[in-house]
Amino acid sequence: MLVAKDGSGDYKTIQEAIDQVPEDSSQRTVIRIKAGVYQEKLVIEKKKVTLIGDGDQTIITYGDNAKKLDENGQPYGTFNSYTALIAGDDFIAENIVFENSAGPGSEVGQALAVYIDADRVAFKNCRFLGHQDTIFTAPLPPKPMSGNYFNSPREFAERKVGRHYFEDCYIEGDVDFIFGSATAIFYKCKIHSKNRTGYITAASTPEGTKYGYVFIDCKLTGDAPANSVYLGRPWRDYAKTVFINTYMGEHIRTEGWHNWNKENAEKNAFYAEYNSYGPGAALDQRVKWAKLLTAAEAEEYTIENVFQGWIPFKEMEGIN
Repeated sequence: MLVAKDGSGDYKTIQEAIDQVPEDSSQRTVIRIKAGVYQEKLVIEKKKVTLIGDGDQTIITYGDNAKKLDENGQPYGTFNSYTALIAGDDFIAENIVFENSAGPGSEVGQALAVYIDADRVAFKNCRFLGHQDTIFTAPLPPKPMSGNYFNSPREFAERKVGRHYFEDCYIEGDVDFIFGSATAIFYKCKIHSKNRTGYITAASTPEGTKYGYVFIDCKLTGDAPANSVYLGRPWRDYAKTVFINTYMGEHIRTEGWHNWNKENAEKNAFYAEYNSYGPGAALDQRVKWAKLLTAAEAEEYTIENVFQGWIPFKEMEGIN
């Protein structure tokens, strides 16, 4: 299928094409998206969907945010603010920009570019643009920290820990802009902190899950002031986040990690680094409850181990 805004393809909108994908198809559906700015709020629940764009020229954008009011006068909340909701297993996206255009979180609150609640989801050469809470890697935690509901479109979905993979991607934001409970690898990605004191990650890894967020050969850059951005803080107490062979700019705080004022998190969270380098890699000044991996420990963080045998993009080999 081909999507083109100018009418030269099979469909003018991405959602129209997705809606034509067969339910529970055993075959992969490849949707190619020509250059253009697609102002769409996507819902992708079909399985085995691949979206391939024209790089920076294919932009999916929307501007919902947590403070926006719905038709009943109630705030959208974090989890309804997404530009793209990906809830179908075996999803792939290449050469696409996913943007939430709502604006700074200090003004509009949380605003997701993508809400990913599926297993075996992979992105290559994609850009994720936003401010606060740019990428949510579901599932939701078992319950909110306050109140009874998350006000999420996936509120009552099965809480399954998905595997998500990002390769050669650009991800920007300021506060908790990569957050959630999935097991995710970020490989050779550029992680850019915008000009606000903040936190890169806010993992909520479920208790007993071996791997949370793993960053390998990434580059942490930023417009934020020097020594103003934490590598992460625990959205839930058993958060797991590891940085391996990662360049860290001067915006990274010397202590590295924040406990979110949760003493239990200092005992239960697993925050670790191996071979960090650059001006922000002050490994001898990290919080005492973080860990420095040995070379042998770092070698355990392979795609095969973290993803339990799933190899991203393998089924795309031979598809042009």
